[in-house]
Amino acid sequence: MCYGPSAPEIWYTIPEAEREARCQLSSDQCIVDEKYFFVLGRVEITIIETGEEFVWLAWVSLSAENFKRTCELWEEEGRETEPAYFAWFSSALPYAQTTLHLEAILHTRPLGERPAIELQECAHPLYHFQKNGMALAELQALTERIMHG
Repeated sequence: MCYGPSAPEIWYTIPEAEREARCQLSSDQCIVDEKYFFVLGRVEITIIETGEEFVWLAWVSLSAENFKRTCELWEEEGRETEPAYFAWFSSALPYAQTTLHLEAILHTRPLGERPAIELQECAHPLYHFQKNGMALAELQALTERIMHG
């Protein structure tokens, strides 16, 4: 089960009439104003009772240097040996506390797999769920918020 936004949060703040000129958005990468660089990754959360995974697809921002390196390796076998990159969480997920600007580490995965996002220690529930898992009842409540607002 996967949910997540189709663009980083900053993309939604740009007027629609300006997006084509200011943004480059694909299914996995985004560049805004040639100075903000984003990659789509996975926040994986274990469902405690089943051992299955719930996945948030989420955008993180990278430095220009790390984004360039990510792009260079995008189609390369063995890219998962690349050291992890520091990133800032750039998706607004439906939690009472904002998920924007949480510190994260982006782990490159083998060719054909989206990178993994590892949140850095903080008091946010999303960090707690990633570290400790989520109860099925919590997932059900979250899914209802996603589906019904």
